Amino acid sequence: MLPFYLLTLAATIQAHDLLPGSCNFESNTCGYTSDPDFTSWTLHKEGRFVSVEAAASDDQEDQIGADGGPQRETSGVLLSPALEQSEWSCLRLVYQISGSGSLEVLQSTEGKSFDRPLWSSQAPSDSWVISSMDLQNTTEPYTVVIEGKPGPSTGSSVAVFEIHITPGYCLDCNFEESHLCGYSNQWNANVNWYVGGGGSQILHNNIPNDHTYNNKTGHLMYVDSIYAKTFKEVAKLVSSMTTVPMSGCLSFQYQRSEERGNLFSVFTRDRLGQYQELWRAGSENQNDWSGTLEEWIPVQVEMKAPYSVQVVFEVSFNSARGGRVAVDDISFSPEFCSTDTEPTFDPSIANCDFESGFCRYSQEQMIGSSWKRVSVKPNIFRNGDHTTGAGYFLLAHSWLSPLSGYVSRLIGPTLPGNMKYCLRFYFSLRGFNQTDQALAVYLQQGSSQERIWTQGEKSRGIWITTDVTFQTSKPAKVVFVSTCKSFWDCGSVALDDISLSLGDCELTEGSLLPTLTGHCDFEAGLCGYTQDKQSDSGDWVLRRGPTPTSYTGPRADHSTGFGYYLHMEASPMLSGQSVRLLSRPLRGSRGPQCLSFYYHMYGSGTGQLSVHLHKDGEDALLWKLSGEQSVAWLRATVEYRSNIQHQIVFEATRGSSVRSDIAIDDINLESGPCPVTKIEAPVGSSNEIE
Repeated sequence: MLPFYLLTLAATIQAHDLLPGSCNFESNTCGYTSDPDFTSWTLHKEGRFVSVEAAASDDQEDQIGADGGPQRETSGVLLSPALEQSEWSCLRLVYQISGSGSLEVLQSTEGKSFDRPLWSSQAPSDSWVISSMDLQNTTEPYTVVIEGKPGPSTGSSVAVFEIHITPGYCLDCNFEESHLCGYSNQWNANVNWYVGGGGSQILHNNIPNDHTYNNKTGHLMYVDSIYAKTFKEVAKLVSSMTTVPMSGCLSFQYQRSEERGNLFSVFTRDRLGQYQELWRAGSENQNDWSGTLEEWIPVQVEMKAPYSVQVVFEVSFNSARGGRVAVDDISFSPEFCSTDTEPTFDPSIANCDFESGFCRYSQEQMIGSSWKRVSVKPNIFRNGDHTTGAGYFLLAHSWLSPLSGYVSRLIGPTLPGNMKYCLRFYFSLRGFNQTDQALAVYLQQGSSQERIWTQGEKSRGIWITTDVTFQTSKPAKVVFVSTCKSFWDCGSVALDDISLSLGDCELTEGSLLPTLTGHCDFEAGLCGYTQDKQSDSGDWVLRRGPTPTSYTGPRADHSTGFGYYLHMEASPMLSGQSVRLLSRPLRGSRGPQCLSFYYHMYGSGTGQLSVHLHKDGEDALLWKLSGEQSVAWLRATVEYRSNIQHQIVFEATRGSSVRSDIAIDDINLESGPCPVTKIEAPVGSSNEIE
């Protein structure tokens, strides 16, 4: 239900500057069709909406693109006609999830097997709900894909009432449409934002002319203190959540009376509910609205939002005589308000996998041990790097030091101040009696140094990931420090795959760039992969930690060191038996596709792992490997082509003994050729890790 006080969706979204791809389903589907490989969407002409339901309906309705065949699954895919929109636009969806289910909107570009997720929801509602999502400008034709999955319970359904695509950004709004561009009032018992104008007023007759048309017919948003009863009554006008990175200039017009009785501010609010103030009204010396002349005051404020945020217009009153505030004509531009504004910082300058050197990291020339860049060939005794299993990583080790102790300091590039960051890296410890100083991360700001992370437990010699959120007040550098005071108390410290992003680490997990449809780390299940129940002798098994049989299988997953992976448990199987894992059906593409994944083949009796392309009822071999390979996770890349619908099949075959567990993790499918990676001949030694 729309959370506007005294406002319901009594009228539908008005047709105003609508672009191709818009539809109100009044008499037809405007070129939208059901994907025949999935359950058909049904057009309800009387109710003017389309839906997909959990149970078959007896109603005689028109089915969109129905082929009369059996419905394979309760998942309906609605495809728009081909769209060509070179300018930025906003898609607004009026929908309802009844009972249980999910709705997802994706963008499909010709020649790519995988769609780009735009928005999704699993929240049921009792009435129609509006969502907004930005469509970035592109020169390539694309299709909007709407996937509805009603839940298994009886009566569950997913319905779409209207689809409207308009030029501009979703933050833009002049409040002339009934949907109010997705802006909503955060309800308060005493003070709330109302729609003003339109020739009639609900509460007040002296509302000013709107800014868009400069008359009483146009609309604006306003809040009044007349019902304020307690100190610091707060009213909030909140935009929809952004779905793409937004950096530029936010503009709006406002009027304000009784400035001493209210505080007017604009914030961004992230998914964690954390606020960041963008702007606060000062002293404008405005007259009360009861005067004959009202002037709108323009505001421009810089906005940098690399992750999902809402824009919040907040007014707080200290009494019933706190006056009023009005807002109109909100707009966004990708150009910054001032030419002096620094561009949004690119945190990737601090990323490094050490395959080609130290990147932008440096070391101090000081007495002690330095971080050494080393590599390990795949073997059954020693762990390799985290990136590929056969590449480079950094190592600090007391045995490599000529002294009894050491301090190794790795210094990152300079980061701008007054920003929040998320640092992620992988580390592995071995042989430390005390771990509190084995590896620590410091934030160096000027002459001061603050510890922001330290390792508290032994990592068992495996690669473990950690996320660290930190805030800079001024330009700073991240420093990785390994300290060893006594030779006999110390072991080895390995470091790899450092990455940096903007914002809180909890935000980056559900960031603006959603996980690609083709990626799976098995942390939330099988990601649409299914077991082949007809052609195999067992199942792939989700597992966390080491496998039950000794001297075979991984000790931890590749993604985090404490997450899930998929493996074939050899113990209950016979030699030569296999397990098969099928991907979801993938659209064909004229261009090359790249499949990458990590595999673990450790054990004296290891059999075979193979990857097949399944199409037209037949398998074509893409890649295979037999026998024991390494105690480490290794990366494989496979490039293939298929211009028709297909599936990827992972097949593991048991070897001669129970010590033949095979595991896979971090599968990634992307459009385009596989990148060329060159791993130089290993140098140095890493006996210290395993």
